[in-house]
Amino acid sequence: MAKDGGPDWNGLLKWSLAHGDGTNPPRALSEEDRKWFMEAMQANTVDVVKRMKEITQVMRTPEDVLESQGVTPENIEEMLDELQEHVESIDMANDLHSIGGLDPLLGYLKNSHAGIRAKAAEVVSTIVQNNPKSQQLVMESNGLEPLLTNFKSDPSTSARTKALGAISSLIRHNQPGISAFRLGNGYSGLKDALGSDDARLQRKALNLIQYLLHNNKADRSVATELGFPKMMMHLASSDDSLVREAALSGLLELAQDKTSGNTLPDQDKLKDILKSRIEGISTMDADDLHAAREERQLVDSLWKECYNEPSSLREKGLVVLPGEDAPQQPPPDVAGKMFEPPLRAWAAARPAPKDDSDSGNEKKDAPPLLLGPGPTSNSN
Repeated sequence: MAKDGGPDWNGLLKWSLAHGDGTNPPRALSEEDRKWFMEAMQANTVDVVKRMKEITQVMRTPEDVLESQGVTPENIEEMLDELQEHVESIDMANDLHSIGGLDPLLGYLKNSHAGIRAKAAEVVSTIVQNNPKSQQLVMESNGLEPLLTNFKSDPSTSARTKALGAISSLIRHNQPGISAFRLGNGYSGLKDALGSDDARLQRKALNLIQYLLHNNKADRSVATELGFPKMMMHLASSDDSLVREAALSGLLELAQDKTSGNTLPDQDKLKDILKSRIEGISTMDADDLHAAREERQLVDSLWKECYNEPSSLREKGLVVLPGEDAPQQPPPDVAGKMFEPPLRAWAAARPAPKDDSDSGNEKKDAPPLLLGPGPTSNSN
């Protein structure tokens, strides 16, 4: 074993190469070799259920007791990072409730530390994503309520954004969840999010709005009454390309609704905005044009939907560039990409944690501090 107590990977590699380089027939292992090999392999084996039970024990422990044990908020966030890795397996996600871990996790959504609230919401999002059973369990545990509270009023923008991400995963393909979101005044929270100055929060709000409008036609009149079209027009000129795409996608969803009273307002202003985007796209270099593929197609589709004629992008040959496939109908599903489920089938056994660009977390070398004797020095 290595001096630090971890697996002796260099020794294991040398042993493997020496005993299985393919040049000689395999030989029987001696009892000493077999024992060494098993110890080296088992040293890095984690009993996931056991670890989840240990994490559950910590989550159930009062905050003042944890503090007396030397456990810091940063330790809790690291612990939740580990829990998130485990629950990317759909079986482990469902087992969290069975071992009593779901309710204390939801309790962390009300924690006094913003980082813990944000990380707890991120774990909830992973648990319910593309998982109807866990969606139901979270709904039955009233998990939507604290998520809505954090989304609408948390002083931390990060906690608001993570709560919205969890809500999006919780109510997707979940009609009771969508109904509860409406009753919980979720649309007013989306309106506030559109008016924020945080691009990530705006993007998540726009993507959820587009999903709701696409799957619930009756909500289009609600969106119009709340002034979403005008806010989307403003965001269609955002400096953030993903915000622009999401705003254009939402506008196109509304423009396709031809029922009385649901037409987009201020068509002249919309035309000016689209002309400005066409001008901006027309001056892009080749690399930027390829990166703006979805925006190009959305601008052209929205122009055609509103004004019954192709946009000048099509005349300039900028809707479909050489080597690109023609856009499919309907146009690109910008919102759908934001809800891609993780590859749960291999998540539990993967060699490295999920690369989540939103969280900015790095893989930890050791499990976080759990309950134990009070520390005598400032160490984990």
